[in-house]
Amino acid sequence: MTTVHDFSAVTLEGKEQPLNEYKGKVLLIVNTASKCGLTPQYKDLQKLYETFADEPFEVLGFPCNQFAEQEPGTNEEIASFCQKNYGVTFPMFEKVDVNGENAHPLFNYLTEETKETYGQKDVKWNFEKFLITKDGTVAKRFSSQTEPSELKAEIERLL
Repeated sequence: MTTVHDFSAVTLEGKEQPLNEYKGKVLLIVNTASKCGLTPQYKDLQKLYETFADEPFEVLGFPCNQFAEQEPGTNEEIASFCQKNYGVTFPMFEKVDVNGENAHPLFNYLTEETKETYGQKDVKWNFEKFLITKDGTVAKRFSSQTEPSELKAEIERLL
């Protein structure tokens, strides 16, 4: 069986990060963008990250430029923007495609696993969220419009 732990991704700093290093943790995987109307969700994502800092929980941000080219920056620009404007300290990864033939394999897995319950395969917009169990399976998918603060009870349930 495939799980999130079977994948790896490159951090904004250029380091290959095997996601199996997050085994035993609840994960919230989010495709992000710096120039989107939903960009202020970074603040709530950081707040969730801090709220559960003492728990086996991580937020993982994956910048994506596929939606109205709202993430045009370099890795350095994205890191600087997130830190300066929202105090982001949770792990951020290199810009990826989340849909199409060049989609990161992780997002192919996430969308394939949730297409039946979510009603579609493709990610619709920036800040779509995937909640992952400690064993690396997808618990639930949330739309871009779902505020990170609304996920607190779901996260607590999985912890």
